[in-house]
Amino acid sequence: MPDETVLRTMLFDFYGELLTDKQREYFDLHYNADLSLAEIAESSGISRQGVWDIIRRAEATLRETERKTGLVRRYGAQRQTLREIEQKLQALQSITDGEAKQLVQEIAGQVAELKG
Repeated sequence: MPDETVLRTMLFDFYGELLTDKQREYFDLHYNADLSLAEIAESSGISRQGVWDIIRRAEATLRETERKTGLVRRYGAQRQTLREIEQKLQALQSITDGEAKQLVQEIAGQVAELKG
């Protein structure tokens, strides 16, 4: 599983649209723009505790959605599987020749496309 910073970013990328506008804004400002609670509170005209409560509820919503859907977990597993397939294709490419080598190269290209 990725570290907490990466996980929060992935949760936000996958499920951020499910948050309220204020939750999305404060979560993004705090975790992605790296603003402090005090900075967000000052610009929003609410207390630091109010900002923290909104961010905490946003994160709880993101984590609960992930618990129910598992999209981020499956995405990570698929990326890991693609890395492993790439490694095996590289090994296979070094021991094959002719049409088999060409086929391995084509498959490697398709895997690279899937990885984006």
